[in-house]
Amino acid sequence: MDRPVPPRPPEPRLRRRDRHGRGMRGPIAPPQVPLSVTRAEAFVDLVYDSRDRLERRWPQLSQVDFLVLEVPGFGPDDGPDATEDAETVPLGRMLPAAGGYRDRIVIYRRPVEIRTKGRDERAMLVHEVVVEQVAELLGLAPESVDPRYGQE
Repeated sequence: MDRPVPPRPPEPRLRRRDRHGRGMRGPIAPPQVPLSVTRAEAFVDLVYDSRDRLERRWPQLSQVDFLVLEVPGFGPDDGPDATEDAETVPLGRMLPAAGGYRDRIVIYRRPVEIRTKGRDERAMLVHEVVVEQVAELLGLAPESVDPRYGQE
């Protein structure tokens, strides 16, 4: 006895419209625009941009580690002299080489963000903090490290 041949499943239809009749959705943003950049990643980019800007003038900065921490007192900056002044919250800190670590400059993200309103203002403050910490590391005045310090 011949068995009946089961029917072929229908081929999927090519959808030309969504269920509301408006057409398929396009991309949310152009491919060259990063959509998933967090505020923390954007802040790290600001610190590295500032470092790169200074490194052209001061090549020895390539031997310095630049770190971004959320707030002071939690992480590699947590030492005996971590809180020198309980009245103010530091925006950054320079840690000299010790214990197998290279010189480090730490920038605190949340205190900087709280003191700024927009990206441009944040970028200026980040650069000022980085310049101040590099000046402390090199034993120079901030104006010597970056002639445009305080003028932007």
